[in-house]
Amino acid sequence: MTDQLRLMAVHAHPDDESSKGAATMAKYVSEGVDVLVVTCTGGERGSILNPKLQGDKYVEEHIHEVRKKEMDEAREILGVKQEWLGFVDSGLPEGDPLPPLPEGCFALEDVDKAAGELVRKIRSFRPQVITTYDENGGYPHPDHIMTHKISMVAFEGAADAEKYPESEFGPAYQPQKLYYNQGFNRPRTEALHNALLERGMESPYGDWLKRWDEFMRAERTLTTHVPCADFYEIRDKALIAHATQIDPDGGWFRVPMDIQKEVWPTEEYELAKSLVDTSLPEGDLFAGVRQS
Repeated sequence: MTDQLRLMAVHAHPDDESSKGAATMAKYVSEGVDVLVVTCTGGERGSILNPKLQGDKYVEEHIHEVRKKEMDEAREILGVKQEWLGFVDSGLPEGDPLPPLPEGCFALEDVDKAAGELVRKIRSFRPQVITTYDENGGYPHPDHIMTHKISMVAFEGAADAEKYPESEFGPAYQPQKLYYNQGFNRPRTEALHNALLERGMESPYGDWLKRWDEFMRAERTLTTHVPCADFYEIRDKALIAHATQIDPDGGWFRVPMDIQKEVWPTEEYELAKSLVDTSLPEGDLFAGVRQS
C-alpha cells in the first residue's frame, strides 16, 4: 500500500520544511511513501539569522540563490521531492505602526489566483494527505498566513473543475485529509523544559514559556501524534543545512538528543479536514486512508 501513499507538505519559505514536520516526512520516506514539499516563496526577504554569516557580502547580495542551494541540500537529506510555487517573500514587517507590505509579494496576491498554482501541484502529485499551517500561520508571518489561505482554497479547489478548469490546471482530484503543523505546542515545550530542570540542566524554553503567557497564545487541539524519534537526527541535519537561517550552536539544539527521544518522541498535528473515517487521537497521518 505504501507505494500508493503520497504526502504533500506546503510551506512558506525554504527552511520551514526542516523546522516543522521534518522527522515525520523522513519517517514516511523510509516507509516508501512519496513525499513532496511545496515551497511558496524563495525566502528572498528573510533575515540572516546565523551570526556566523551576518555581514557576509556574498550571502547578503545573493540570498535568493544561497537559500535555493540550502533547500537543495535539505531536500536530499530528508529524501523528499521539492517544488517551488514561485511567489516572492513578503518579509516580516516590524515597527509600530507596521509598514505596508512590499508590492508584488506573496501575501498581497489574490488568494484564489495564488491557490490555483497550488491546485496545479495537487492535481499533478495527487496526495491523499496535505500538511500546512493554521489560520494564525503557526506564528503571524504574512507568508505563513497566506500559505494557510491558499492551502484551504486549494484543498477544495483541486476537485472543482468549474473553478479551476481541467484544460488549464489538470484533471480534478480530491485530497482526503488536511492537517495543520502543531509541532510548537505548549505540552511539548513544558515537558522538555521540566525534564531539563529535573536533571539539573539549563533549559532554553524558560523565556518561550513566559512569552507564551504574555501573548496568551491559544492552545490548539493536538489530534495526531506521529512517532518519529528515530528521525530526529535527520531533522536536525536538514535544518542545519539552512545555514543562513539557523545557528548550529543556538537554542534549537540545546536539548540532548536522548532526552528529546525519551521525553517527546512524536511530532504533532491538528486534523483540520478529513473525508475518510478516522478515530482521534491518531498516530498516523494516513489513518483512515490506508483502510480505504
